[in-house]
Amino acid sequence: MAKKKQRKDIKICFAASSGGHYEQLLMLKPLMERYQSYVLTEKTRYSSDNGFKTYKVAQINRKEILFPFKLIANGCKSFWILVKEKPDVIITTGVLAMLPTCILGKMMKKKLIYLESFAKVTSATETGKFLYGKADRFYVQWESMLEIYPDAVYRGGIY
Repeated sequence: MAKKKQRKDIKICFAASSGGHYEQLLMLKPLMERYQSYVLTEKTRYSSDNGFKTYKVAQINRKEILFPFKLIANGCKSFWILVKEKPDVIITTGVLAMLPTCILGKMMKKKLIYLESFAKVTSATETGKFLYGKADRFYVQWESMLEIYPDAVYRGGIY
């Protein structure tokens, strides 16, 4: 089977925190291969080699004392990455460490696509609540989530 030619006219930032959000994002690998892409994720102890250009920002926990400083640092790094890479679209599964990229991207007139977590069947994530209405496209993976996000798009799960 022939590999599809990569489109050079659109560049996409795929952004997700580590763990399950990152694993969900990697389910979009066919899109990553089709378009000019890079990945933004959290720096963790374990290796996350995905075969794509990858940038890492600090892991953030909103309950830790250094939370505001890490958020500002991630914002600075995110700004630098956005200026350097110039993506047209940001696709994210969240969470907190990715918010600076999403907010700055919107301020820079980038398209934002949010994919609510597969694990959320009857309740919203904090990131989802924050980005709902701000994202250009907001996807849910369970039809039941349309009760929480009535303007979201449901196309099923990515698994």
